[in-house]
Amino acid sequence: MKTGERDRVVAWGDELRRVHAQLRKALSLSQDALAVGAPTPDAARDLLLYCHGFCVALTQHHEGEDRELFPAIAAEHPELRDTLRKLEQDHSMIAHLIAGLEAAIDGQASPDAVARHLEGIAAIMESHFRFEEKALLEVLDALSLDSDVERVLGPL
Repeated sequence: MKTGERDRVVAWGDELRRVHAQLRKALSLSQDALAVGAPTPDAARDLLLYCHGFCVALTQHHEGEDRELFPAIAAEHPELRDTLRKLEQDHSMIAHLIAGLEAAIDGQASPDAVARHLEGIAAIMESHFRFEEKALLEVLDALSLDSDVERVLGPL
């Protein structure tokens, strides 16, 4: 394998770590926007902007994994199919939690209620990311997948 090819293969693990770091940062910005205190019009707009951006980015990340990354891993590593199913179940649970957050924001829920939604997403998301990284980083370092990074892992 040529050096450039090896660098490209290794990039999948690096890209997953990078996207997870960006999603953690986006969640933190959403939580910070909520912590401003009394919901002034500016704070409410910031919260909507940060939460919407975070929700879209996290959703697109999981959809890309389900559509592109996980099938490629399953093709090369059929022994990981149960792990991939577990990760897909997490994606479904997180999507449900995101829908609850969006409904709370659209319904002008109290800052405490929105904070609880964000905390729930944060807990599941962090557990999911850690499990995914532990289970897949080594596989990603050797994965042969010729696809656009943003299509596979989402835009960030």
